[in-house]
Amino acid sequence: MAPKVTTEILRQLRVAMRSSLSGSLQAYIVPSGDAHQSEYIAPCDCRREFISGFDGSAGTAIVTEEGAAMWTDGRYFLQAAQQMDSNWSLMKMGLKDTPTQEDWLISVLPDSSRVGVDPFIIQTDQWKSLSLALKNSGHHLVPVQENLIDSIWAQRPTRPCRPLITLGLNYTGLSWKAKIESLRAKMAEKKASWIVLTGLDEVAWLFNLRGLDVEYNPVFFAYAIIGSSTIRLFISGERVADPGFREHLLLDSSPPPEFLVQLEPYESILATLQGICSGLAAKEKVWISDKASYALTEAIPKTHRLLSQYSPICLAKAVKNPVETEGMRRAHVKDAVALCELFNWLEKEIPKGTVTEISAADKAEEFRRQQVDFVELSFATISSSGPNAAIIHYKPVPETNRQLSANEIFLLDSGAQFKDGTTDVTRTLHFGTPTDYEKECFTYVLQGHIAVSSAVFPNGTKGHLLDSFARAALWDTGLDYLHGTGHGVGSFLNVHEGPCGISYKTFADEPLEAGMVLSDEPGYYEDGSFGIRIENLVLVVPAKTKYNFRDRGSLTFQPITLVPIQAKMINIQLLTQAEVDWLNEYHRQCREVVGAELEKQGRNEALQWLIRETQPISKGN
Repeated sequence: MAPKVTTEILRQLRVAMRSSLSGSLQAYIVPSGDAHQSEYIAPCDCRREFISGFDGSAGTAIVTEEGAAMWTDGRYFLQAAQQMDSNWSLMKMGLKDTPTQEDWLISVLPDSSRVGVDPFIIQTDQWKSLSLALKNSGHHLVPVQENLIDSIWAQRPTRPCRPLITLGLNYTGLSWKAKIESLRAKMAEKKASWIVLTGLDEVAWLFNLRGLDVEYNPVFFAYAIIGSSTIRLFISGERVADPGFREHLLLDSSPPPEFLVQLEPYESILATLQGICSGLAAKEKVWISDKASYALTEAIPKTHRLLSQYSPICLAKAVKNPVETEGMRRAHVKDAVALCELFNWLEKEIPKGTVTEISAADKAEEFRRQQVDFVELSFATISSSGPNAAIIHYKPVPETNRQLSANEIFLLDSGAQFKDGTTDVTRTLHFGTPTDYEKECFTYVLQGHIAVSSAVFPNGTKGHLLDSFARAALWDTGLDYLHGTGHGVGSFLNVHEGPCGISYKTFADEPLEAGMVLSDEPGYYEDGSFGIRIENLVLVVPAKTKYNFRDRGSLTFQPITLVPIQAKMINIQLLTQAEVDWLNEYHRQCREVVGAELEKQGRNEALQWLIRETQPISKGN
């Protein structure tokens, strides 16, 4: 795949930098997010991809008068190198010789330089740290109100405005009015009169609404400002006239005043917030997350600003209630049915030489679409064979599409959005005979997966403390992987959800709590050869322990993904008896729970495949 040629685009951007309304700029920063700091974004917000050609979900571009550099993490090193031309320098985050964005800017900029960024696209906490570092070196971070990428992007797509989905109590477990009441109780604890919500998934969760504005993420473009007795929802388009939407929010009835939802245009958020702030009493506070945009945070005077790392909605939606938990379980059983069908089909078709990475991904989607309450995929399917599997977030395109072979490893990382839950599962399979080395590496990854899944830890533990559990078997033999071990997952929401996670990277993760859903996905990758990853979603549940130190209680994980792990990829002699027992028990659950659903749906061939793939293993084999 040829990289995007960016010479002319960069020339145009540098002209715009010199003639900016904010004054001449010596550098311009292009973050990967949108005005809601989303990880996955609509085409109209793909500014970093437009300027560089790199379309991974994480990365920051910085363009100076003389150079252009891209920072991204280990998931995307290979992909970024392939997609960017020679105008760009790739900055591999996490490697010891890679400078931070601040250090690089300070090293290349002339004295007293001005560095520009769109204040709606940068998080407040990132602005503060970057601004301070530049200021200490004699430079200035400048909020550039006109987005310079937009000014040179002639064919920029329009912002999506698709119909909304309303969710009843059978999916959410709580009404939106109950969620508003709970939020106002949190506001009262903090003595906040107002709270500004900018995360698209937060607004969707609060109002029990979903949308289709961003591919793979069931969200819609909106903001919300909740007062102690008022509710403002900033949303535009014809969709607000939909009778189901209006009935759901009681817009045409006469609810109690504290539940009267005022609709305002999406674009009016800044002006309305400024208006609210101009009328605040002396001690009134406006609560906003420092993950919100710098533009909105700055609209709140410092004396009235209440900043927190995460909004209370971010924390509330991470802990699934019993209805959401059961929905997630149902979604994963349906997902497992689809994957059993797929893997059974692949076993038959791959020897014929007719299956490619793209056709395998399409077949996976076809089987998922057959399940009740399917809405869309939860991310672009990573269907990768042989050397492509070493590209951690690979997406097959015609230029890279490989035929699946019985002589290579096949890695499939895929998921779906069902109305009752979100799925994300990775399985690594071989449809021929794996090499001893491939089996050895797979087994180390499996041992790490089991170590996390079976971990028991005290209440209050943060996920990053569990990351080394997943790496220990790999580390023992000098191997490792360059991505986190787990991320939070939403309930029919974003497949990547804060504020919890399992990662070696330092980030402000919150303690794990019963009801949170995370991924457990260690891996190993050999560039140019193969990739291995084993991923389940797991539910945090209370653990029963022999003792209870200081009455703090313990937690563990329960797998909710129920898809067989291929036994022929395992070197059983490397496993402990406890690991063998774990796998046999896991496969028993797959066989019983998913088998019953396959039987119910009349999918007998896939059922026979499942039964064969979940036979107990033993070290005596």
